[in-house]
Amino acid sequence: MFRQLGSITRQLHEALKELGYTDKLKGTVEQLPDAQSRLSYIARLTGEAAEKVLGHVEVAKSDQEQIGLRGRQLADTISRIPGLAKAMPELVAWSQEVVELSDRNDARLTEIMMAQDFHDLTGQVINRVVQLASTIEEQLLGLLLQAAPTGQPGQDHAYELSGPVVNPEGRTDVVKDQQQVDDLLASLGF
Repeated sequence: MFRQLGSITRQLHEALKELGYTDKLKGTVEQLPDAQSRLSYIARLTGEAAEKVLGHVEVAKSDQEQIGLRGRQLADTISRIPGLAKAMPELVAWSQEVVELSDRNDARLTEIMMAQDFHDLTGQVINRVVQLASTIEEQLLGLLLQAAPTGQPGQDHAYELSGPVVNPEGRTDVVKDQQQVDDLLASLGF
């Protein structure tokens, strides 16, 4: 299987070299660093945003814990004072509601913290894609260096492919005789 893959790769390399596609590969190689830097930028911004959210959630959880503690203290105080619970039943209900709302908000904040794990996953995926793009860039650059025309006839097939158009039928950008060459040069001011 590896020999076949190597053979196919060699055939592709030779075909690209003969057909003169090195310029297109060069353009692709030049675009890869830009894609890598953009992905790295996205990973950095995503990480910074996740860290900021986690920081705010930790502070909010601490505040929420204090609100819940104070609500429990209030409910405890009301229950220890004889007659206060009967005189102000809405205060008892309110303190219990504060404790329940505090517990629900704490649970929501915990869910928000857990949802931030996407950053770890996306960061890993983005880093893997950047590594893959870097590997492809290195390999394409190596292929370009191997396929670069030497400019020596008989040694480089891409160099030898330069010349007349093989099938000029239906093309307007091909000159067929010396008169057309002279007309073209005259139209260009020569």
